[in-house]
Amino acid sequence: MHRPGIPAATLAPAVAALVSACAPSPAPVALAEAQAAATPRVATHGASLPQVEVFKSPSCGCCSGWVDHLRQAGFPVRVHDTDALEPLRKQLGVPYAKGSCHTATVDGYVIEGHVPAADIQRLLAEHPNARGLVLPGMPAGSPGMEMPDGHVQPYTVERFGHDGSTQPWAVHGR
Repeated sequence: MHRPGIPAATLAPAVAALVSACAPSPAPVALAEAQAAATPRVATHGASLPQVEVFKSPSCGCCSGWVDHLRQAGFPVRVHDTDALEPLRKQLGVPYAKGSCHTATVDGYVIEGHVPAADIQRLLAEHPNARGLVLPGMPAGSPGMEMPDGHVQPYTVERFGHDGSTQPWAVHGR
């Protein structure tokens, strides 16, 4: 079934390049895994969630917190530590000035930043014709950025289109 995320032909080379950059040595298996990760799958009610490929800086603790958040929500996650995030963001079409500290792909969509798992699950359930979701910056209280006092800074997750335009997807912390 074709889904309106990022075409596998666009996503596979970007993911493969980052997987290669993260691996100690290039391996044909890494390319095949990256291409498989870029192949869209539809998450259906009652079915297991698709794997999330996360690309993050090896020294970022908040990214690890976000990965833990996804796993607790039931997503299988594969992490790729890299310092080459900006070229990946550009190739995946993340809108300018909307970057954060990690980039992920799931089921043909791009997820940028500390997007809550519930917003990703909604994206997968509704299948909008979009490139993905973005949460610019690192808002206090977002997943992976939890505050000791429980404070949540108001923030808006945005859906971004194939043309780079954005529109509100979900508001949190009101």
